[in-house]
Amino acid sequence: MKRYIAKACPITILICLLCLLVMQGCTAPGEVKEHTRNLLALNTWINIRIYAGREGPEIINSAVQRLEEIENRMSVTIQDSDVSRINSNAGIQPVKVHEDTFEVIEKALEYASLSNGAFDITIYPIVQLWGIGSDHPRVPSDEEIKEKLKLVDYQKVMLNKDEGTVYLKEKGMGIDLGAIAKGYAADEVVRVLSQAGVKHALINMGGNVIVIGSKPNGQPWKIGIQDPRSDVLQQHIAVVETANESVVSSGDYERYIEDVYKKTGVRYHHIFDPSTGYPANKGLMAVTVVAEKSIDADALSTVVFVMGADEGLDIIEQMENVEALAVTMDKKIHTTKGFDKRLSVTNEEYEIIP
Repeated sequence: MKRYIAKACPITILICLLCLLVMQGCTAPGEVKEHTRNLLALNTWINIRIYAGREGPEIINSAVQRLEEIENRMSVTIQDSDVSRINSNAGIQPVKVHEDTFEVIEKALEYASLSNGAFDITIYPIVQLWGIGSDHPRVPSDEEIKEKLKLVDYQKVMLNKDEGTVYLKEKGMGIDLGAIAKGYAADEVVRVLSQAGVKHALINMGGNVIVIGSKPNGQPWKIGIQDPRSDVLQQHIAVVETANESVVSSGDYERYIEDVYKKTGVRYHHIFDPSTGYPANKGLMAVTVVAEKSIDADALSTVVFVMGADEGLDIIEQMENVEALAVTMDKKIHTTKGFDKRLSVTNEEYEIIP
């Protein structure tokens, strides 16, 4: 009897495994369910949520691979990235870059021109000087800032489309794609997912949210807009309903010099005004932009924050299929025409001013 059992056990296990595989094969292909992945990339935590069959994890893997490609080309902290090579060759020679990087820089220069320099990727020397987000942030002297401002000028970025090269005209110059690369990456994730047949998805890349379609039940996605004066994540001032759009928020609450703020109440944040070399100070706490493409929403959120509510929202009003809101220091929510009708205020301390 013992010998029989000993021989039967492997067969029984094999049969059970085969049955399990058959069951998985029969149910998974037609079953659409939620698949999620959390990861750290592009200097932020990213959550990818899709609705797909058993191929869901493989689809997400493809999206993550695309994110890693973009980060490796556009990160200012990766030594051999396109951006790092451009910066190290400033004033020396043009650098051939991947078409991804070229496309993003080209788009960034378009927004620099549109905003008369309020959006400027050559802000990197100023970013380095302040060190906000690093281990040793500091408030530089006026003299230091004036010296570094001489290196900030988007018109000194030379593109050669035929050669696929980028050249910074002066030594010491540098570019930082932090205000636009996440938007491009989000759009690329959507492209990868859509090509794989995904009809419903939500990608959250820090302040950049982009959705594919509606929720699986046909209802629109509801995206919360962070309270810029709450220390609690997911504490919202309003909710916007959306489908097939990107919702991007920027503000003075994301990264700032905390020690100085605790001592003085002055919030030196990471969104710099290229005309002054100081953190933008146009009376805004936060900006949210809604657009079909995340790269547009990403860049425009910085444009509005640097320019201020009046000028910034005027630019948005001239664009098709783009909406925005700007939150002023007195907790008023200023919106582009008609956008207020898509918003539901969830915090009574804030008031919509259409």
